[in-house]
Amino acid sequence: MSDFPEGAPCWVDAMFTDVEAAKEFYADVLGWTFGEASSEHGNYTQAYSGGKAVAAVVPPMPGGEGSSQWCLYFASPDAAATAEKIRSAGGELLMEPMKVGTFGTMAIAKEPSGAVFGVWQPGEHKGFEKLGEAGAYAWAEVFSRDPQKADDFLTEVFPYEAQQMEAGEEGEDAEAAGMEFKVFSVGGKGNPVLGRMKMGDEFPPQIPSYVQVYFGVPDCDEAVEKTRARGGTVHFGPMDTPFGRFAAVTDPQGAAFAVIDMSTTAGEMPTFV
Repeated sequence: MSDFPEGAPCWVDAMFTDVEAAKEFYADVLGWTFGEASSEHGNYTQAYSGGKAVAAVVPPMPGGEGSSQWCLYFASPDAAATAEKIRSAGGELLMEPMKVGTFGTMAIAKEPSGAVFGVWQPGEHKGFEKLGEAGAYAWAEVFSRDPQKADDFLTEVFPYEAQQMEAGEEGEDAEAAGMEFKVFSVGGKGNPVLGRMKMGDEFPPQIPSYVQVYFGVPDCDEAVEKTRARGGTVHFGPMDTPFGRFAAVTDPQGAAFAVIDMSTTAGEMPTFV
């Protein structure tokens, strides 16, 4: 796959204290297979769907143990320049741009409302070899407690065009309905790459802003059953939407993500302005 445009999600990975248990969980729930661990890069292990690279898992660095979470990386032609934009827009660099062998250059940052994300300047590793299909990355949303801060930051750092979800069918305001939602596009408004959802009172106060990654599955209900059977937790859904049937879950080690069956849709697509 060719290079991703600037600001497009291009890769996802997660740290797990028990990598073998994570591999067993995601092999069952998402159908992934795994390559050999790269000992020279902290035992970084790529996950594959149908032989195509879709994600990676890695044990925590010494002294870096903490809760597991998926990290979404946005493509950048120049990670150092993007890092400067992050700083000037009020974000925080958690990891300065670092070259990863011949694979590319990475950075980890936090946007002003608290969501953590990655930046990836590709070298030999371009990113997802498959996406938008079962077993692969499908979509992502920034869940933010301060959406204006997040919106201003994202459009300053990346070349995004933002669109707000329009009022509901009966004239109900989307925000009043608890759906204050935007999408961000690259290369024109017809190419959305990221959503942003306002976090309401339904989210416990201890949960910070975060990025929700969606993985495609052939059957949402089956993926939910497997998640429960493997010791994971289902937080929301399954629910039918115009985009697919999805559910928000957490794996047994605490990494949150969503599963979505994009072939099962219901209702009319919302309008964005």
